[in-house]
Amino acid sequence: MNRKLAVALSGCAVLALTLTACGDDRAEQTEAWAKNVCDGVQPQVQKIQTANMAIAEASEGDKSAAEVQEADSAAFRDIADAYAELASAVDSAGDPPVEDGEQLRQDAVGELNAIAESYGALQESIDELDTSDQAEFAEGLKGIAAELERLGETGDEALSRLQSGDLGEAMARQEGCRSTPVPSPGEEDVDEQVEEQQDGEDGDGESEDDGEDGRDEDDE
Repeated sequence: MNRKLAVALSGCAVLALTLTACGDDRAEQTEAWAKNVCDGVQPQVQKIQTANMAIAEASEGDKSAAEVQEADSAAFRDIADAYAELASAVDSAGDPPVEDGEQLRQDAVGELNAIAESYGALQESIDELDTSDQAEFAEGLKGIAAELERLGETGDEALSRLQSGDLGEAMARQEGCRSTPVPSPGEEDVDEQVEEQQDGEDGDGESEDDGEDGRDEDDE
C-alpha cells in the first residue's frame, strides 16, 4: 500500500513539474512575441505623434488654405504609413501564444491595415479640395472632420484583445510599448481649421467692405 502511494505521489510530482515547464514555456513565448511586436511599435508611434502635432499646428494661427492642405496631407500620409508598418510588425511577430492566436493575428493585422487605408483615403480627399475658394475649402474640411469622427468609432476588437490579459501585460513590460498611447488626430483639430478658414473668409469680406466705404468717402 505504501509502495502504491509512493508511485502515485511520484506521478503527481512529475505531472506538476511538466505543467510548470509548460507554463514557463508559454510565458517565454509570450514575452518573446511581445518584444518582437514592441520593437517595431515605438518608431511608428513617434511618427504618428509628429503627424498629430503638425495637424494641431495647422489648426492654430492665420494659416492659408494651401498651408492647411499641405500640412494635413503630409500628416495623413505619415499616419497611413505608420499604421501599415504597425500591421507589418504584428504580422512579422507571428501568431501570439494564445487560443486562436492565428485568427487574432490576422484580425489585428486587418484592423491596422484598414486604418492605414482610411488615412490614405483622407489624404486623397484633402488633396482634392479647392484652396482657391476659402469657403468651399472650409466646407470640405467639415467632411474630413466627419470622416475622422467615424474613424474614431471604428471597431478594434482584435487590437483590444492583443493589449489585454497575458499578452497585454507582456507588451507593457517592453520598452517599445511603454510610451503613452498617442490618440489619432480627432475631428476637433480639423474643426478648428474649419473655423480658422471661415473666419478668414469673413475677414476678407470685411476688408472689401471697408475698401468700398473708403472709396465712397473719397468720392464725396
